[in-house]
Amino acid sequence: MSTTQFRDTSRTIMGRMNDLGKAIPGVMQGFQALHEAASANGVLSSKTKELIALAIAVAARCEGCVAFHAKEAVKQGATRAEVTETLGVAIQMGGGPSMMWATEALAAFDEFSAPQA
Repeated sequence: MSTTQFRDTSRTIMGRMNDLGKAIPGVMQGFQALHEAASANGVLSSKTKELIALAIAVAARCEGCVAFHAKEAVKQGATRAEVTETLGVAIQMGGGPSMMWATEALAAFDEFSAPQA
């Protein structure tokens, strides 16, 4: 796990995704379309879907995914209580390693929830 600030991680990854989009625009446009379709409100709300994505990010131990989905959970109006329950499910499914990543996910959510100085 990194000690990188999650806002910095998010900015870095977005820049890299933009670079990748220039190199393989069709793939990245397709992935963006998939993301938009999968995260749109439906039977499950966009907020619920972001919480699911955050749990998967923790279970998959993906730092960039944790940063991205914690940020999106904040944008979708997730509460800290909703995030912590989500992280409990991720820990149940992923065991000790997911518990370590859950601490990172909660730190990311708290960072994105805090007003920027």
